[in-house]
Amino acid sequence: MSIDVNNESGTEVDEQAILDIARYALARMRIHPLSELSVIVVDSAAMEQLHIQWMDLPGPTDVMSFPMDELRPPAKDDEEPPQGLLGDIVLCPEVAKKQGEEAETQHSMDEELQLLTVHGVLHLLGYDHEEPDEKAEMFGLQAAIVDGWRGERGLTGPSPAPTVS
Repeated sequence: MSIDVNNESGTEVDEQAILDIARYALARMRIHPLSELSVIVVDSAAMEQLHIQWMDLPGPTDVMSFPMDELRPPAKDDEEPPQGLLGDIVLCPEVAKKQGEEAETQHSMDEELQLLTVHGVLHLLGYDHEEPDEKAEMFGLQAAIVDGWRGERGLTGPSPAPTVS
């Protein structure tokens, strides 16, 4: 899996954890090991600009996903996954920090960025949360991936609850 993490935000973030959880999520979703992903970490001004440009919504947001080849997980266990460019995930640590502090189960900015990375990966793979059934599926999968990753690393305490809407 080729995953690039570029921190352009000026905020120190755990880039290795972002890389590791992205790799874990893609492996768990059975995405081809030669597929490519880019994760960009930006400040709130850059995120606000992207949010306005692509979503026509004011203010910065926590995560945005820009799919390229629209790869999907294989439907069957014996099906060979396609290889390609997944696309870009853009994260904003300033928004992540605020969301982590305001969450029901308070957690760190880095924990929120890990959650948002998985959220972005799922969006790149075609998952959405506009409808209640889609939201239940996506957030359930997101929690399972984050919990699995944390469990493999022996991290204790509750996983961050979804704060993305």
